Amino acid sequence: MENKVFLTQTDTTIGFVSQNADKLTEIKQRPPHKYYIKAVNSLHTLKTFTRVPHIHKNKVRRAKKTTFIMPSGDSYRVIKDKHHLLLLDRLKWAYTTSANLSNEAYDESFAREMADVIIEPIKETKQASSIYKLGKNTLRKIR
Repeated sequence: MENKVFLTQTDTTIGFVSQNADKLTEIKQRPPHKYYIKAVNSLHTLKTFTRVPHIHKNKVRRAKKTTFIMPSGDSYRVIKDKHHLLLLDRLKWAYTTSANLSNEAYDESFAREMADVIIEPIKETKQASSIYKLGKNTLRKIR
């Protein structure tokens, strides 16, 4: 399952979900130096990857549809959406990105062709997640 690319309705948009970042980079035709958001199924899983600065713990715990860039530069989103959690509870974590070519609009036929597994129902695209950059003592809104 770790090499499969799933097309699914994520908590924020229609997206590709996979534990293989190289495969996502190839599908999206994006520069290899760009990072992906790592979606995790719980705060417990998040703790296995990074340490949230103490001053920001409550914000991360309470946030919905919000991505946090940690001081290390890695970005994480704790998923709370029930539909998206059905997949993430099996994987524990996965890289997530929008289901389109880099800097292009969503094209359903492209997305369905590139995915190994399609998880229905796929609804409409929603608003992208908010992004905050966490410092040891600072918080900066990116999007």
